[in-house]
Amino acid sequence: MNDILKNSFFVKTVSKLGVYYKSSAIYSLSVFFRNSYKKSKTKTVLDKFCETQNSAPGSAYGRFCAFLSAKCAALEPAVAGSVFLRSADSALSTLRKAAENSKIAPLARRCTLRRLLIVGLVFTVCVDYFFRNVITVTFIASVWDEFLIVAALAYLVARRASTRIPKSCRVTPIDGYLILFLAVGFFLMCAVSPYLSIAVAGYRAVCEYMLWFFLMIRLCENDGDMKTFFFSMVFLSLLMALHGIYQYVVAVPIPASWVSQTESGVRTRVFSIIGSPNILGSFFVLTAPMAAGLAYYFKDMRLKIASWCIVFLMCLSLLFTFSRGAWIGMAVAVLIFAVFVDRRLIVLMMTGAFGALLFVPSISNRITYLFTSDYVAASLRGGRMVRWDTAKQLLLDSNRFLGFGLGRFGGAVAMQNKILEETDTFKYFYVDNYYLKTEVEMGYIGLFFFTLLLAGLLIWSFRSVGRIKGDRTAFLGWAMLAGMCGVLVHCYFENIFEVPYMVSYFWSMGAVIFYLGYFRNARRDPSQCCRK
Repeated sequence: MNDILKNSFFVKTVSKLGVYYKSSAIYSLSVFFRNSYKKSKTKTVLDKFCETQNSAPGSAYGRFCAFLSAKCAALEPAVAGSVFLRSADSALSTLRKAAENSKIAPLARRCTLRRLLIVGLVFTVCVDYFFRNVITVTFIASVWDEFLIVAALAYLVARRASTRIPKSCRVTPIDGYLILFLAVGFFLMCAVSPYLSIAVAGYRAVCEYMLWFFLMIRLCENDGDMKTFFFSMVFLSLLMALHGIYQYVVAVPIPASWVSQTESGVRTRVFSIIGSPNILGSFFVLTAPMAAGLAYYFKDMRLKIASWCIVFLMCLSLLFTFSRGAWIGMAVAVLIFAVFVDRRLIVLMMTGAFGALLFVPSISNRITYLFTSDYVAASLRGGRMVRWDTAKQLLLDSNRFLGFGLGRFGGAVAMQNKILEETDTFKYFYVDNYYLKTEVEMGYIGLFFFTLLLAGLLIWSFRSVGRIKGDRTAFLGWAMLAGMCGVLVHCYFENIFEVPYMVSYFWSMGAVIFYLGYFRNARRDPSQCCRK
């Protein structure tokens, strides 16, 4: 197979392009900057920045977590004979026996309850679709994600109580940012709650799925767990991409509101099982860099080519969503990935974007429509411009620091609970900007601490990936970080974090990045964990 690939027209063409590139002025310039960077003060500063240690274990919070960890260990006698643990062991034993003589036997032998929980998290979107659209059991669909959180927490307590693992706990600096934001959100829920049930629902929608960071940082114990999450995300995204391309080929019907009347060239917008082109586009923004990371992580040429094919399918399906916000998010993700992994991708992205604008009329029309008077008129009638202006005015008319109240405006909870009467100056709608939605509901205080949380996450994620030296897993870390940055940019144009599984994926990815930089080598660096 390798000989066929080496002698193929595609590989020969790529090899020739590589030879031409190495003899070009652009390559010489890139080599000059690369060599200069190695001796620069910038590299020295960045290295010191990334060498920052995780000081959380030695803090009061770290000691408190160690105390809780010790208390969990005291539960060992009760946990060992619990129904939960016996049921889980029995289910895994049955699974391994069923697969004993099959082709998936090696995979089944590596299967643990921890990895089943990780896979369950990744495929939450599929389970949700199944219960909501296939068998139509809305109640189960609404509690499935909470059940998974409780199951993961129960597993972690049982795991900690087991005497078979090192007596350690995992605390991070990001925990402080998260707990602070959760506390501020709770305060604002109590301070501005004319309708308590709506405020509680709004707080739950904003904060509940952030808890996956605390869970995933503990579920991801080794590289096998990390790869289970990573490969499952890429596999799910591949399935979504294939389904999206199929929807475009058959021109699946869409609501008329998804496309403006002046955009007649857009025959359809794909949405897969997610149901929204914008959210599907954001999902690809998060996962396409992961597939690209695999192309650099693998050494086998066949796996590299397969990874690039997956990236192509994801990008093609992303184009078919016709989500302009997702396109901008992907451009940012590619730029960040290229800067830290392979700067040649910047040229490739620019070439692809120029080719799409030149040869695909529906894409060029979608972009150029932004600069027409028709777009301005449509925005002023009911588009983002009038929505954002209305949201800002509502904030100014209420308490600017405490906000209008969680769950009362701009998101899914408000749309499901229309308590206030709609007037000429007040209407319910999705504000299509998660940061503005947060500012209106939680005021300046809430937006400040939410921004502080995201800044802390990005800073420590950058440090985590920067600590990976001489290891190909750094490509996976940069890929996840690039996808997360792309999603944060897309949040400026859509309420991406209104979707539970997108929040779960985002914060789980942050936890996996922190594992790679700070806990992956914990056995060689005892300072990275608290021991009993």
